[in-house]
Amino acid sequence: MNNNIDKLKQATIREVDADGEQLQELSLKIHDNPELGLHEFKACEWLTKYLANRNFRIEREICEMPTAFRATYGKGKPRIGLLAEYDALPGVGHACGHSLICAIAVGAAAAAKKAADQYGGSVVVIGTPAEENYGGKIVMARKGAFDDLDAAILVHPDSVDIAAVPAIACQQMNVEFFGKAAHASANPAAGINALDAMILAFNNINALRQQIRSDGRIHGIITDGGQAANIIPEHTAGEFYVRAADDAYLDELLEKVLNCFVSAALATGARLEYKPDELRYAGMRSNITLAQLYVDNMRTVGREVMLALPVLTTNLFSTDMGNVSHRTAAIHAMVSIAPPGISPHTAEFASAAGSDSGFKGMNDAAKAVAMMIVDLLSNKETMKKVRTEFEQGK
Repeated sequence: MNNNIDKLKQATIREVDADGEQLQELSLKIHDNPELGLHEFKACEWLTKYLANRNFRIEREICEMPTAFRATYGKGKPRIGLLAEYDALPGVGHACGHSLICAIAVGAAAAAKKAADQYGGSVVVIGTPAEENYGGKIVMARKGAFDDLDAAILVHPDSVDIAAVPAIACQQMNVEFFGKAAHASANPAAGINALDAMILAFNNINALRQQIRSDGRIHGIITDGGQAANIIPEHTAGEFYVRAADDAYLDELLEKVLNCFVSAALATGARLEYKPDELRYAGMRSNITLAQLYVDNMRTVGREVMLALPVLTTNLFSTDMGNVSHRTAAIHAMVSIAPPGISPHTAEFASAAGSDSGFKGMNDAAKAVAMMIVDLLSNKETMKKVRTEFEQGK
């Protein structure tokens, strides 16, 4: 390694360590004050204050979202984006570890300022609200928030260390059946049973599952199943998610699932209304050049990280980071903060996010990401390789 670059990387490590206590306090404060998506006002204020105190230029309420922000240090290209999530889950707080994600982003950005000073380019932290319940990055991507970035990096806590996580495309569908109410005992023949239509739709989907690819996922709930057992239900409603590894297969699956609803309506005489959610999660296009940089720099801080996983038949999820990866070169990496078997969205994981193991993962990931920025700003060939891979992937 070039001696100057090696010294700069060691300097970024020292910067993260010097700021370690403040980063821990920041993360713990957000952890202990969980806010749901689009209402992360405290977290947004604390994060922007941290960055403003380190001479980042702050833009608030970007993309017409009150808790979204952009913080920039340096000038011009390349522009390396570090994405921060900070929304919590209902009931279980920061059980997905977003209190650590945002601390990793701001800690790495502050430590990488020397690279921007020495080599030029910009370090950009983008605060992205409402990953859990709204898909905030989908809206931000549509509004061009990531189009001027040359790379986008997000590190998510988990129970494994992986540089490039597969995430699958996802579309939500809201479905309603309308029938006709009647007395269920005295005059059932006068009714049209909307609940029967919904149950048939579920059965149709269950039959379909045998013939779908291993990366396909279909799951749903009934949100309205009727009002009383002695009344033929005149209305039922359900919420469904359809997922697939790529957008083309997701389109194919959506058509098949829609046929499940249509046939249920025909069989029962109920009227079908359906509405796909306007926010569609795209599949993740991981940039392997960026992922390898993450692996190499994590090794520097003592962590062995798996480069990538293929799309598996288990542990598949969707994230709005997938939409970002269609706009710029990106990775959604994982840093382990909990033993295997303790997964996000549980009370146990929420505890891990506020523990010493959580802060250790935060510290290691911030160092690795800061060193990645050194690599990207100091080496034009590396940056060119990242861009070329992204363009070829399109």
